[in-house]
Amino acid sequence: MKVHLVDGTYELFRSYFGAPEARSPAGLEVGATLGLMRSMLALLREDGVTHIGCAFDHVVESFRNDLYPGYKTSEGVPADLMAQFHLAERAVAALGIVVWPMIEFEADDGIATAAARAELDPDVEQVVICSPDKDMAQCVRGTRVICLDRVRKKVYDEAGVRQKFGVLPASIPDWLALVGDDADGYPGLARWGAKSAAAVLAHYEHLEAIPDNQAEWAVPVRGAAALAESLRNGRDEVTLYRTLARLRTDAPLPESIRELEWRGADHGALEPICNELGATGLLERVHRWSVVESEGPHSSQV
Repeated sequence: MKVHLVDGTYELFRSYFGAPEARSPAGLEVGATLGLMRSMLALLREDGVTHIGCAFDHVVESFRNDLYPGYKTSEGVPADLMAQFHLAERAVAALGIVVWPMIEFEADDGIATAAARAELDPDVEQVVICSPDKDMAQCVRGTRVICLDRVRKKVYDEAGVRQKFGVLPASIPDWLALVGDDADGYPGLARWGAKSAAAVLAHYEHLEAIPDNQAEWAVPVRGAAALAESLRNGRDEVTLYRTLARLRTDAPLPESIRELEWRGADHGALEPICNELGATGLLERVHRWSVVESEGPHSSQV
């Protein structure tokens, strides 16, 4: 079996900025939720999608905000997008997908935890992380755990990660620490860019292995003296940034891998949500229901 892991927060943001606006009968903006539901329904129709979990940032803040005051918060997130998070979680759960609403951890940590568990399961053929987020690249393992950019239809296995970033998946947190991540709110080290970080880490793999003295570097890098000075002076900062970038694999996920099996949408839960959204037409897109109804148009679709 294949296990598909979805970054619900990414999908919701993508729908908010990419899908048309829409108002519910109560006058609330729900376009992002509708876009997310359509995206999940399309994924569920694809071949090989049998076991699926979806993680959300139930609250944007996490334990990382306690480690670094500049880490990302909900500040600046549009109010009508923030208001859809809980609605989106309910909607995805009604589709029959296991939902992980993360609080102390982030959605990425939930996905990383599920990926690590699934990788160890001998019955799992492949783990597909449905996200183009560069943070998720650290979870890739050979061709067994891969990242999938569903929009661009690009797959990133270990070779793909190395081609894109210049380093192996295990070095991604170190690479992010040096380069910085504007989306997450940490700056990286002065003078270090994507190419210089990749060149050095492709050889040394991790920050600790990089000598303080550039004369000892085994790889030629332009501006090595300035880079080495920046690293010497910023060891504590860059180590903290790596802690922020490194995904946790101990998030509290109660479900086993087998409990991620998709058995169909829950009609009793989905219909009132579609009524709330003013989108009853979505019911017609469901190709499988979890409960056989004795009467009605859905009984033949189970």
